[in-house]
Amino acid sequence: MKSIKFAFGISLFAFAAATGSAHADKMTLYCSAQEDWCQLMARSFEEATGIDVNMTRKSSGETFAQIRAESANPKGDVWWGGTGDPHLQAAEEGLTQEYVSPMRDQLHDWAISQAESAGNRTIGIYSGALGYGYNTDLASANNLPEPSCWKDLLKPEYKGHVQMANPNSSGTAYTTLASMVQIFGEDEGFEFMKGLHANINQYTKSGSAPIKAAGRGENTIGIVFMHDAVKQAVSGFPIKVVAPCEGTGYEIGSMSIIDGARNLDEAKKFYDWALSPEAQNLALEVNAFQVPSNKNSETSPSAPDMSQIKLIDYDFAKYGSSDERKRLLQKWDEEVSTLPQ
Repeated sequence: MKSIKFAFGISLFAFAAATGSAHADKMTLYCSAQEDWCQLMARSFEEATGIDVNMTRKSSGETFAQIRAESANPKGDVWWGGTGDPHLQAAEEGLTQEYVSPMRDQLHDWAISQAESAGNRTIGIYSGALGYGYNTDLASANNLPEPSCWKDLLKPEYKGHVQMANPNSSGTAYTTLASMVQIFGEDEGFEFMKGLHANINQYTKSGSAPIKAAGRGENTIGIVFMHDAVKQAVSGFPIKVVAPCEGTGYEIGSMSIIDGARNLDEAKKFYDWALSPEAQNLALEVNAFQVPSNKNSETSPSAPDMSQIKLIDYDFAKYGSSDERKRLLQKWDEEVSTLPQ
């Protein structure tokens, strides 16, 4: 952490002075990004403001469920990170509250669009495309062909070699389910999920777990956001990142203030700080390769080039709604997860 203090000390001290938060306060942060990024955000905000942060890391689906369960007596203040769909659902259900940050004019249009679609109850903090990565050593050892499309993953030779998260707990996996429905149409999309199910070796709780397992050599192919696969490759693991040929969905990672937050002033200060270039540039310290929402933030040269990926026109309003999420998850539970493997 010493290097972070030196690198960001001046700007963070200036931010603390500007917010007038030199005295010790407290805040509870629910974080749905990767663990090391969550820890870095919490500790850096403490250094910037003197506000003590109690941070809990869970996947976006788990965090959404927790916030809903606690709605009568909210324990969290800010929910940072994770796919945007559950943030939109939380906004729709009144679980998060409206806030318009003074940092808003520094953000990309897609981040502001996310806020406007939710009545300003959430905002975009980063974006990233869905895809998959595979362990080239394992693929070669098992004489597997190189996959380049979604439908390649249905080939019988990949049986037991594919891993993804459970869409009930993982925002990444829900985005996968919603993307297949949008790419292929609902009927064919669910046929795809059924075919994929036959090749799945495990449904994990966390969205990034499948590619971490592939990096360790415990799994061959992991369906994840591409930036998570890039992190494994940059870390030296034999992972090749694939942007599927049919096109793919994407996420707008989001941030929301929980309705009924006990520490509202501190929550707003974190919200503003998290939208600053200084805070968003911390992603580079932990090899987080998403595209940041602040126009003045830095994007790693290793990050997937969104302009070179065939992105679908993902319908965030529809697939970020509570009714549609419940319907798709129930259909997946009844028609896909119950099938033999």
